Amino acid sequence: MRILLTPLVRALTPTVALVLTCACGSRPAPPSPEASSTVASAFERDIHSFARPDEARVTHVDLRLTVDFATRTLAGTATLTIRRAPGAKSVVLDTRGLTVSGVTSADGASLTVTRGTADPILGQALSIALPDGVTQIVVAYVTAPDAAALQWLAPSQTAGGVHPYLYSQGEAILTRTWIPTQDSPGIRQTYTAHITVPRALRALMSAESLTPDGVEGPAGRTFDFRLTQPVPPYLIALAVGDLAFRPLGPRTGVYAEPSVVDVAASEFAELEQMVVAAEALLGPYRWGRYDVLVMPPSFPFGGMENPRLTFTTPTILARDRSLVSLLAHELAHSWSGNLVTNATWSDFWLNEGVTTYVENRIMEAVYGPRRAEMLRVLERRELLKTIADLGGMDAPDTILHVNLAGRDPDDGATQIPYDKGAALLRVLEQSCGRPQFDAYLRSYMDRHAFQSATTAGFLADVRGRLCTADTADGSSKAGTTQAIRSPEWERTVRLDEWAYKPGLPSNAVVATSEALEAAGAQAHAFAGGTAARALRTQGWSTEEWLHFLAELPPALSPGQLADLDRAFGFTKRGNSEVLFAWLRIAIRQHYQPAMPALEHFLLSQGRRKFVRPLYEDLMGVAWGRPEARHIYARARPLYHAVTTGAVDKILGVGVSEPRKP
Repeated sequence: MRILLTPLVRALTPTVALVLTCACGSRPAPPSPEASSTVASAFERDIHSFARPDEARVTHVDLRLTVDFATRTLAGTATLTIRRAPGAKSVVLDTRGLTVSGVTSADGASLTVTRGTADPILGQALSIALPDGVTQIVVAYVTAPDAAALQWLAPSQTAGGVHPYLYSQGEAILTRTWIPTQDSPGIRQTYTAHITVPRALRALMSAESLTPDGVEGPAGRTFDFRLTQPVPPYLIALAVGDLAFRPLGPRTGVYAEPSVVDVAASEFAELEQMVVAAEALLGPYRWGRYDVLVMPPSFPFGGMENPRLTFTTPTILARDRSLVSLLAHELAHSWSGNLVTNATWSDFWLNEGVTTYVENRIMEAVYGPRRAEMLRVLERRELLKTIADLGGMDAPDTILHVNLAGRDPDDGATQIPYDKGAALLRVLEQSCGRPQFDAYLRSYMDRHAFQSATTAGFLADVRGRLCTADTADGSSKAGTTQAIRSPEWERTVRLDEWAYKPGLPSNAVVATSEALEAAGAQAHAFAGGTAARALRTQGWSTEEWLHFLAELPPALSPGQLADLDRAFGFTKRGNSEVLFAWLRIAIRQHYQPAMPALEHFLLSQGRRKFVRPLYEDLMGVAWGRPEARHIYARARPLYHAVTTGAVDKILGVGVSEPRKP
């Protein structure tokens, strides 16, 4: 089986551009049948969806929703275009917490609805009977006030303090809490939307804006959107707030609250250069515009790669462009993740591992090899730490193709898919050299654009097409794959070990950085008695500071901590990554002067990457447990459900406990 050339994907969604009309008063025409593939009998079963796409699958979603901040609900309809297999009698949707008041065909005829048993992770299946000839259904519904995908912010929780704010976060399986559709990454869908919001606010979506300034009406201001490229449902995204825009380039720009937008525009000034660098590696950017929306502080992730509109945390606004590698990561998702998507959440590493590799290549192209080397060293260190935290080299959750049966997909969202996945790609790059690997990677994106990928399919594609004898574009031709099929190459690269076995294979490429070695030497000098102000730290980057802090000895005296703080102002740092690393040291050493900064940090942002470890650290020491509970009682209403879901487990908060208003 290892030498056979098998398909990467299950032939679900070939790329076809759609031209949709979106008049405010009428529904758009449904996509043509060519917009999606025929229903594939070889569909990869997604254990996190009730959908049966081999029988009937959603190909297009048209949303007509009104945003109500008073009730914290979205209300309206979702019109779904269905691709039916011969003999299909029903379509099965994923829902969770939605109040569905009725389902009709496009002509208004009522359809029979059967609701499945509710599952705490997956939600509830909604099975709709399909009479002969019905290919569109209209679902009338209202979201729950505590819908997990939706974060409703009071004015006091925004930068401006005057207007409320709403945003959605669908990854991994939360889109079903605000859209009744087939919520699986392997079921790509185009979409249009007609969103009505309060007059003072602006709506943005991960789609082309047809009415950038909105249209005034009796119920508020309405915005229309369309996305003609099919995407997995988790990439359908909405944000509503008091938002301003600044252009950065001919196809790039930044949205943010008015008090933040100029800072963000300065911070992201090199965004257009990043797009050019990514295109040089992966081929043309296929989504039209690439804009960034700086989110309120409660946003749970560093960034979310929504097509055309990346959502990003304000914690990267360090005012020195030192944390923009996160933008390189989200931009890279425009190819790995958005263009070619993991078919199931066990294949998540295909999104994040490829993206993490490409992120580093973008950083190398824009900021030089020195910075890229430092980032690779830090990445490997984080990977080894994650492996240790998960239980060591034999821990099952260190497998790339992770087993998520009976689990929330978020359980697999550790650093493993990111950093171990990227490490595998570096082994592949090393196996045949960068020029051939680059040609293969671009070919991979082109050949599988707007499709879904499985781990087995990706490995087969690599075996059949990478390092071929005479095909510079990475495509395979008869008689050119002998080297790739050799047992020696297989033993050297060890693909199956990387994908299906725990731990980190010994052939992983080990990154080195002279700059970080020098920073580490300064940490050792400090541990040996050198005063902090005597250390050579002039002009250090964020990466050097992070390495310095990581290389400090685990036990430091109060005097040493105070010396470091006086010299370098760690407790007052505006750089969130450096402050986070320092606060972890402060918790470990119970450094009292940093405790007010710790509380402020946990109350002022909800990024899960920062919040979860800090609460874990606090709960790991006796004095910290009451502090953790005290802070969390105030912070929990400010966090997104993605973050509270993680922290509740750390603090032992009951999973059935309702979120505080």
